[in-house]
Amino acid sequence: MPTMRYVLMKEADSLFFVEMPATHAYQLSALNLRLHKEIDKLTAEAVPQLPYAVAECNDVELHSSSLTIEDGLQYINKLEQEFAATKESAYPLISLLTEIRALQAQLEQWYEEELEG
Repeated sequence: MPTMRYVLMKEADSLFFVEMPATHAYQLSALNLRLHKEIDKLTAEAVPQLPYAVAECNDVELHSSSLTIEDGLQYINKLEQEFAATKESAYPLISLLTEIRALQAQLEQWYEEELEG
């Protein structure tokens, strides 16, 4: 069974976890920090809402129904769709999309290898 790691995300007043392969969790945290560094530079009317990665942990045991665990690939797919739909003209959004898509491709390959193995 693969080792998973959890990235705790904070969005407004809510928290949720993103389940990632342990080998890729840090990449999600780093991507999140990079996106936050650049998101204020976007001039589009509809900029995606981006939660903050606030922690990483190895195990999660939920004690509240208000908390959820989201699949890492699903989270990255949603993030890619939101940024791809952003109509940006002044800032080179392609560099952010490239970083999102790179992690997306790595996760797709990881899941494919897990299914085969």
